[in-house]
Amino acid sequence: MNHPHSRLRAGDPEAFRELFREHSSLVYRHAVRVTGNWALAEDVVSLTFLEAWRLRGKLRDEGDSPRPWLMGIAVNVLRNTTRAARRHNMAMARMPVADPVPDFADELVGRMADSEQLAAARKALGRLRRSEREVFALCVWSGLGYAEAAATLGVPVGTVRSRLSRARTRLRKLADDELRDAKKNAAKNSARNSAKDAPKKNTEPLPIPGQVQGGRSIAARPHKETHR
Repeated sequence: MNHPHSRLRAGDPEAFRELFREHSSLVYRHAVRVTGNWALAEDVVSLTFLEAWRLRGKLRDEGDSPRPWLMGIAVNVLRNTTRAARRHNMAMARMPVADPVPDFADELVGRMADSEQLAAARKALGRLRRSEREVFALCVWSGLGYAEAAATLGVPVGTVRSRLSRARTRLRKLADDELRDAKKNAAKNSARNSAKDAPKKNTEPLPIPGQVQGGRSIAARPHKETHR
């Protein structure tokens, strides 16, 4: 009897449609959390399944689900994508700062609080080793088991356990620190903006003799002449 993976290796279009239906949302959620960018996560999904098609011949008959194999491809795509994103951000940092254009799309309103927490978590994750970041994202955010994460990354299960333990310990403090700093910065910016928007006192100087005021000239006359 053929293994379920044999259809994927053979390039069966229906098998790949099933693969996409069953696992694309997992890849997307994982990419969103790793990158913090919804649009970029969509690109990661596309690239992951393109790579899965290209590498379908390397899928081995191990386990009943191709999920570890697919997530291994996603992890590699994310490694390349995040490196490219870092280069892009460094290039953008050298450009003149442009005024931000606010986006008032309705679907973004519900993401505000989650975005703040996600940004803080991603900054904290960025201070971990890459091996710890990947294990945390796979096991905690994407819900893979130890064995699946080990198969995804090509490391022993014990390595996954130890990396995850270290990541959790460090991440608790780092995420709290990042979120606290973000709230402090937001409060400072709010206070600064309030000060800018506050009405200014009228500091216009009083007119001096000889100035035109109200269409008339106030002539400078000697003191005696003004009391005649």
